[in-house]
Amino acid sequence: MSVAFGFEITARDGRARAGRLQLPHGAVQTPAFMPVGTRGAIKGMTMAQLNELGAEIMLANAYHLHLRPGDEAIAAAGGLHGFTGWQKPILTDSGGFQVFSLAGRRTVTDDGVVFQSHLDGSAQALSPESVTDIQMRLGSDVAMVFDECTAWPATREAAAASMQRTLRWARRARDRFLAIGNGEAPEVARPTPGQAQFGIIQGGTFQDLRDESVAGTLAVGFEAYAIGGLSVGEPPEMMYEVAGQTAARLPDGAPRYLMGAGMPNDLVEAVARGIDLFDCVLPTRNARNGQLFTQDGPISIKNARYAGELGPPDPECGCPTCRTHSRAYLRHLFMSGEMAGSTLNTVHNLHFYLDTMRRIRKAIEFGTFADFTRAFLDRYTRRAHQ
Repeated sequence: MSVAFGFEITARDGRARAGRLQLPHGAVQTPAFMPVGTRGAIKGMTMAQLNELGAEIMLANAYHLHLRPGDEAIAAAGGLHGFTGWQKPILTDSGGFQVFSLAGRRTVTDDGVVFQSHLDGSAQALSPESVTDIQMRLGSDVAMVFDECTAWPATREAAAASMQRTLRWARRARDRFLAIGNGEAPEVARPTPGQAQFGIIQGGTFQDLRDESVAGTLAVGFEAYAIGGLSVGEPPEMMYEVAGQTAARLPDGAPRYLMGAGMPNDLVEAVARGIDLFDCVLPTRNARNGQLFTQDGPISIKNARYAGELGPPDPECGCPTCRTHSRAYLRHLFMSGEMAGSTLNTVHNLHFYLDTMRRIRKAIEFGTFADFTRAFLDRYTRRAHQ
C-alpha cells in the first residue's frame, strides 16, 4: 500500500460500515458519494460551491482529459489539483466505460482498445499501461485500472471472456503502476506520489464469474477494489444482489466502490450490503433537465403545477437553493433557459446526495441504520406509487 493511503472502519451496523479513507489530499468519510466532474469540472458549478456543500472527493475521467486538454498539459500544471483548483481528493476513472459506450467505433483486443475519438474522429489507442501512465500524470489520489465493462444483457461466454481480459489487464496495469512507483519510468510525471490504484471486479450478473474475478483481482493485489459492470440496465434488485454478494467476498479492511450507481434509494440499498463509495452523473445531469431530488421523491420542476408554488423545492432541505428560492422561480429559470437555473438545481441535487450520505453515516454510528433505511425508502419511493 502507498504510505498516503489508509482505511479505518469506525462503526458497523449489520453489513453497513462507516469509515475514514485517508488519501494524499485529505480524508474522506465513508460511505461517500463522489460528484462526477468528468472533464475536471462539475457541470453548472464552481469548485468553491462544491467545497461549500461539503464534498470531500470528486471523480474525473482519464479518457476525456487525455483527449482534451491532454494529460501531459495537466501534469505541467501540477496535476488535476493544480489545474482545477480542487485541493481535496480526486478519483479518476480509467475510461473503460467510455470506450464500452463507443460501441461501433472501437476494436478490443488483449493488447488494449483502438477507437475513434468522439471529438475529431482521430484514431486513438489505450492499453492498461498507457491508462496507468495517463492517470499518474493527472495526479489523482485514486487511479482505476483499465477494464472491459460487460454489457447487459450478456451471454455467459461473453461475460467470462470480458472478465478474463479484465484480469489480464489488471496484472499489466499493476505491474506498470509499481514500476513507476519504483522509479523505473522517470519519463512519467508524478504530481501525486502517493497515488493509490484500485482493481475492478467484472463478471456480469453471473455470480460464479464474479467470484472468479474477485479471486483473480485479489491475487494481483490493489489498495482497494471496485465492483464494475453494474448499473448498466439490469433490474435494480439484480444489481443489489450481485453487488451484495460480491462485496461480501472483498477484503473487510479495504473500501468497496460500486461504480456508476445510482438513484438515492440505490445508495441506501447498497450501503446496507457493505458498499462504501459511489459515483453517478444523475444528480447533475437530472438537475440540468429540471429534475430535483427531495425527501418525498424526485420532482420535475418544469411541471406547470409549480408555476405558482412559492415554497422551496424541499421544505426540509437546508441547501442554498432551498433557503433562497421557490419552486416557481426555479421553474421560471428552467422555462426561460437561464443558466442560473441549472446551477441552482445542481447545488440542490448534490446537497441532497451528500446530505443523504451524512445521514447514512450518522445512522450507522448510532446503530439505527435499519430504521433509517425503512423510513427513507418508504418516504422516497411513495411518490412512485401515488
